[in-house]
Amino acid sequence: MRVLISLLLLSSLLAQAQAQTPDLAQLSLAAADTLLLQKNRELQAARRAVEAAEATTLSAGQRPNPNLSLSTVNISPNRGIGAGTLRDKAVDSTIRLDQLVERGNKRELRVSTAKKLEAASGEDLADVLRQQRLVLRGSYYELLLAQDRVAISADTAELYQRSLQAAELRLKAGDIASSDVARIRVDALRAQNDARATEAERRRAQLALAYLIGAGERTETLKATDAWSAPQALEAIDADALIECRPDVRAARARIEAADAARELARSLRTRDVSVGVQYEHFPDNFGNTANSYGLAVSIPLFTRYYYEGEIAQAEAAYNSAADYLERARAVARSEIAKARSDVTAAAERLARYRDGMLAEAKIAADSAEFAYKNGAIGVMDLLDARRTLRAIQLDAAAAQADHAKALAAWQAGLGSAQ
Repeated sequence: MRVLISLLLLSSLLAQAQAQTPDLAQLSLAAADTLLLQKNRELQAARRAVEAAEATTLSAGQRPNPNLSLSTVNISPNRGIGAGTLRDKAVDSTIRLDQLVERGNKRELRVSTAKKLEAASGEDLADVLRQQRLVLRGSYYELLLAQDRVAISADTAELYQRSLQAAELRLKAGDIASSDVARIRVDALRAQNDARATEAERRRAQLALAYLIGAGERTETLKATDAWSAPQALEAIDADALIECRPDVRAARARIEAADAARELARSLRTRDVSVGVQYEHFPDNFGNTANSYGLAVSIPLFTRYYYEGEIAQAEAAYNSAADYLERARAVARSEIAKARSDVTAAAERLARYRDGMLAEAKIAADSAEFAYKNGAIGVMDLLDARRTLRAIQLDAAAAQADHAKALAAWQAGLGSAQ
């Protein structure tokens, strides 16, 4: 029932997504989610796996088809087959119908196994959606960070360009040494190089996000517009309960149930299936006499050499492997949650230090240096150092903001969602 609800929810989300056409030039995270549901390739592959599992369940529930056989024997090259119609020929003609009768609950066990694997595929789809949403958020925040870096680098390059123009005017007036102009020019060129590098970073981030949302042909216009996630206190959670509700853990549980049914199916192979046959035989002779007869047949396999030990041992090993995988899934989930909580806490503290102290102090220091340089109180090297410090702290603060947003997204995904 939980799997059915999950699939219905995914279908509803997909229907809503198909009714919308987000604007890539003003792409919010919610709009990116819409495109992810529509066009993500990994989600499409997971949906195909669910469809294949549904087909397997349909096949598993079918009973064996009967076999119809026709045969003609007693064709004598010496006496011939006589005159008359085909029915009057002196040959022995037989029509036979055979039906395999499965015993030992084999059909029910096949259906049970297939349904459990179908449920696991549905949970896999939910888990792929959870993981792809986490990847989407990481890529979206990388694009936001790249956009911030482009803006910071562009502002820095423009500042250096204005300073270089002013310095060249002062050099002509004899108010500044040529060596100071050369230092400013070097930093201006370096700022231009940094601005070009950040443009390349933004392009890479656009391509990564475009792949996830299936918009590879229009990546140049892709722009993230959401604000950064605000720091928040993490709520207390019951980790064990949340772990059991995660789709990857539910999928592992479904596979244990499927392996258990498959194990019972392997054991049921020792219950002999029976083939039942009925036949009609028609035999006219060369003297115009006709003989018809009916027959029944029962075929039972004899386990004289092999008792399906291999199949049973293989099914037992598959069950043990599924049990091991469930424990591994639980351990991975527990580790992800613990790591995500630690990362969110550390990222929030680091971000707070930048936002509440370092960034403001660096801005004050840079503004003071600009004022002091204009009034001849400090040299050009002190000015350039203040500018470099401010730019470095601005970039680090942007990176801290992105780290916090991604850590928060990982925390949400670790709890079983990526909302």
